[in-house]
This record gives sequence, structure tokens and C-alpha cells, in this order.
Amino acid sequence: LGTCSVSPLVLASYHRNLTLTALARGGHICLYFGFAMSFFGLATMLILFTMALERCLALGRPYFYERFLSPRTGLVALPAIYTFSAAFCSLPLVGFGRYVQYCPGTWCFIQMHLDSQQSNGEVAGLNVTFSLLYATLLLFLILAVLLCNLSVIVNLARMHRRGQRTRRVTTLEQPRPATGCGRRMFSMAEEIDHLLLLSIMTITFVICSLPFTIRAYVNKFSREEADHEWDLLALRFLSINSIVDPWVFAILRPPLLRLLRSVLCCQVTPTAPHGQTTAPAVAKLAAQLD
Repeated sequence: LGTCSVSPLVLASYHRNLTLTALARGGHICLYFGFAMSFFGLATMLILFTMALERCLALGRPYFYERFLSPRTGLVALPAIYTFSAAFCSLPLVGFGRYVQYCPGTWCFIQMHLDSQQSNGEVAGLNVTFSLLYATLLLFLILAVLLCNLSVIVNLARMHRRGQRTRRVTTLEQPRPATGCGRRMFSMAEEIDHLLLLSIMTITFVICSLPFTIRAYVNKFSREEADHEWDLLALRFLSINSIVDPWVFAILRPPLLRLLRSVLCCQVTPTAPHGQTTAPAVAKLAAQLD
């Protein structure tokens, strides 16, 4: 939704060879573009944080999760996230902060540099302070998502080790039916798949989100001339996060990984006496019994 709401304006700007402020009088397009960019960026971060917190509580605090959280919590959380994001990103519209156009004139965002042309230095300072507040909120969300995902990875690793110890003890005591072994092996593979997915999503999230936060702090405390190329690069990284994450989640989700594993590793299976194929675990158990 965020991409579809701002992309037509960029295409129109290139098509007419005009900047966003020149497309319409009054600078309303620039205000809309800056609000949309900041709103959808913050809302996406908050939703990712909510999902990470939910996964963290589900594995780390299962009793608390079962007692206090339910699907209704999600129905309340989403409207609350959008309401908070809209209210926070509306502050520049009421005077605290400012949406300005950036080079090459095809995008607008929160003002991150002190404007020497503004006569009122206090107002200019408030404008940059809002960008620092926005960057601080993003930094907090980045750290929170990182810690939650690391906690989930640690819990999944512990579950994997416990499962391995339980499987070794069970093998020493008595043989289990093949179906039970298959289910246990399947659950261990599923945990590894979740580990892989969470690790890659966490790395992608941090790489794409940190540059903008760093640029906001550099612009706040630097007295050098503004470098719009680095600002544009930081915003591109921030935009890439919302594009790459859904693809990573779709390609590396556990069901697809299990399908690929079954296609690559289980193409040749033993054949039973009546022409039926048997699972490798069943064939191995039968060979041991013989």
C-alpha cells in the first residue's frame, strides 16, 4: 500500500520532468509524499516489532502467552499501531518538524538538516529535533526486533538440543515406531528451518534499517554541508527492507524448505514387496530387524 501510494507521483515527476513541489502549487504533494513515507515506514517497523514480540513470548513465556494473549490482541494491536503512526507522523503538519524535498526532487521526507535559509533558528532546531526523535524510535524498534529474534533463535536452538538428547535416550532405551521417529525428526527439521528464516530476516532487517538511523544522527550533530546522496542512499536501504522481507519470508518459509528438501533428498525410495514405496525410516528399521 505504501509503495502504490507514492510510486505514481515519482513516475509523474519523471514523465513531466518536474520536481514534486512543481507538480502542484502549495507544496501539498510534497507534504503527502513525506507523510506517506514516514507513516508506512514507521507502521511497518511497529508491525515487525509486534510479530517479533509475539514469537518471543510464544516460545520464551508460553504460559503468559496462553493466558493473556489471544487473536483478539492482534485485532486490537493493528488499529493501535496505525493510529499511533498516523498521529506521530502528523506532528510536522502541526508545526513540530517539517517535510522537505530532497535531491533530485522526486522524493520528500522529514527535514534532517539545519536550513540556513530559515530566519527562526528555534523553529529550524525543532524541525531537526523531530527527525532525531523519529530516528531514535526506529533505532529502538531495530534493537527490540533484533533482541526478540535472537531470543527466538536461542529458544529454538535449545529445543533442538533437547530434542536430540531425548532422541538419543529413547534410542538407547527402546525402539520407537517409525511414525513417531518420523514426527520427531520432522519437528527438528522444522525448528532448523525456523532458525534459518529468522536469522536471514534479522540480518536483512538490521542492514536495511540502520543506515537511515545513522544518517539522522550524523545530520543532527554534523556542521558540514548536507550530503543528499548519502541521504538518498539511506532512504533506499530503508525502502528495500519492506520489499525484500516479504520475499525472504515467502521463499524461506518452512513448508517450502521442507518441500525442497523432500524433492532433493528423497527422490529415490526403497520399494516394498507389492510395488509400494516405503519411507527411508521404515526401510532402515526393517533392515535392522532383519
